[in-house]
Amino acid sequence: MSTYRVCFFYKRRFRQATAEAPMELRELFERYSENGAMGVEQLQRFLVEVQGEEGVTREEAQAIIDSVLRDSKYLIWFPKKGEGSLGLDSFFRYLFGESNPPLSPSVHHDMTAPLSHYFIYTGHNSYLTGNQLSSDCSVVPITNALKRGVRGIELDMWPNARKNNVDILHGRTLTTPVELIKCLKSIKEHAFSASLYPVIITLEDHLTPDLQANVAEMVTQTFGDMLFYPKSDGREEFPSPEELKTRITLSTKPPKEYLESKSFKDKDSGSISVKEDVEDAWGKELLGLKSFLDDEDKESFKIIVLSDRNGSEHNHDEEDLDDGDHTINQSIAPEYKRLITIYATKPKLGLREALKVDPNRVKRLSLSEQELAKASHSYSTQLVRFTQKNMLRVYPKGTRFNSSNYNPLIGWMYGAQMVAFNMQGYGRSLWLMHGKFRANGGCGYVKKPDILLKADENGHIFDPKAKLPVKKTLKVVKVYMGDGWNLDFHKTHFDMYSPPDFYTRIGIAGVPADTIMKKTQIMEDDWTPVWNEEFTFPLTVPELALLRIEVHEHNQSEKDNFGGQTCLPVSELKTGVRAVPLCNRKGEKYKSVKLLMRFKFV
Repeated sequence: MSTYRVCFFYKRRFRQATAEAPMELRELFERYSENGAMGVEQLQRFLVEVQGEEGVTREEAQAIIDSVLRDSKYLIWFPKKGEGSLGLDSFFRYLFGESNPPLSPSVHHDMTAPLSHYFIYTGHNSYLTGNQLSSDCSVVPITNALKRGVRGIELDMWPNARKNNVDILHGRTLTTPVELIKCLKSIKEHAFSASLYPVIITLEDHLTPDLQANVAEMVTQTFGDMLFYPKSDGREEFPSPEELKTRITLSTKPPKEYLESKSFKDKDSGSISVKEDVEDAWGKELLGLKSFLDDEDKESFKIIVLSDRNGSEHNHDEEDLDDGDHTINQSIAPEYKRLITIYATKPKLGLREALKVDPNRVKRLSLSEQELAKASHSYSTQLVRFTQKNMLRVYPKGTRFNSSNYNPLIGWMYGAQMVAFNMQGYGRSLWLMHGKFRANGGCGYVKKPDILLKADENGHIFDPKAKLPVKKTLKVVKVYMGDGWNLDFHKTHFDMYSPPDFYTRIGIAGVPADTIMKKTQIMEDDWTPVWNEEFTFPLTVPELALLRIEVHEHNQSEKDNFGGQTCLPVSELKTGVRAVPLCNRKGEKYKSVKLLMRFKFV
């Protein structure tokens, strides 16, 4: 029983329900057991016929039984190894346990294709601890990103105050700098703590040639043999993740090209610059700075803003910023240039020219989220064709001062490999990013689907805007029940006067035709809600679809309370009955909270 106090004297008592197997699972157990016990042969048959584990062996089924029976709470008797059986309770706990996940925990994609064939887990301004204007720059967010499996780290390099060393900071803001060498050492220490596949360091370069030479020395001395760089200038294709395993590589654009690309015009469709859009939003965004700037910072930043706007020097997207210290004709330090593996560019002669595929040389093109959205209207299939061989990096628009993010599908639909995100916050967009890279064992590299890598049988390039027929149906997404909140939360966390009233929102994030959200009924006053509800999702592009799952606690008088979330790549879902762990707002997995669900495709 759990007791809740109402007013001063009145108490309400609620019976604490324990998680029990739903009727459908009881029926499955009866079908695959004899006399109340499921032996190794019966479990093997269940794993093949219900769970879709086609290649499971008798030895693997026996290992599952041995693992479950090691927990004495679920012993039917004390068997010798290889002699035990599962009862209903132990069978249910296996299905609801850590050893029955919805995704494969191992790397299983082909990792020998060029880097351009993969979606890459990519960070934006990876050194920032908070907002884009006044937060500290630190190695901590870099370390946290690498531990999560992020493979793309971005560093903005600027001369320090004395012009004799290199700092990392968000230029023309009030962010406090951190030394480049500290960032490099942090990357070296944590680069392969979560994945052995390569780390790509994107360098935004605002340096003079002498400081570039310093950077080259720091990079080579810090990383040593871990550093990969090309033996010759230019490549016909990028190396593969397998080739670059346990290696670190650099991607940057030299200052000469950096300044030349400051302003560009598409001769065929007009400018794709977003300067006017950003400046229209600038005043509105500035009004919101009070939430994270003190009075002195506001005044200082006001001077910076007015200076930039009056001078009309840039559109406030950080990749178009100019530090004002370079000339177009300056040289680049040769020892620095030779370390660049992924050569970055911005469109200078218009996007049509930039998207032309050079058969003899690969490159990386960078576009802001706004530029990509505008370009997709006129160059939809050209973008897809470009990313089949070359790399496209998409970064947040310059007015996302609070480090928010955009819908990553706008990049993935066109094959963009490096959809760069602010990893330090939280929100539904970031949850999608986390979900995407739970695929392929969480190694940070996800092989792009064939529709984005080659033309179809009629020679047509995939067009995300085209109306397509249903290709696959996620026929059964059944939400049986949830459990674990009473272990991870205080009894009054959701409601002061009673147990929580949970419901689940479930749906698809994908191409526009597939995107939808649905929800279960509300289960009142229950820490272990049982919904037993089933949903169907027809999908036109299942290869890009993510299954979104959120649990909320209904609150009649205020905003509903958050109870957990996760996103799962549909193409990676294991069929059958699966335990789905939920995460907090930041994407960190709860210790105990899970949903029991069933998945089936037709």
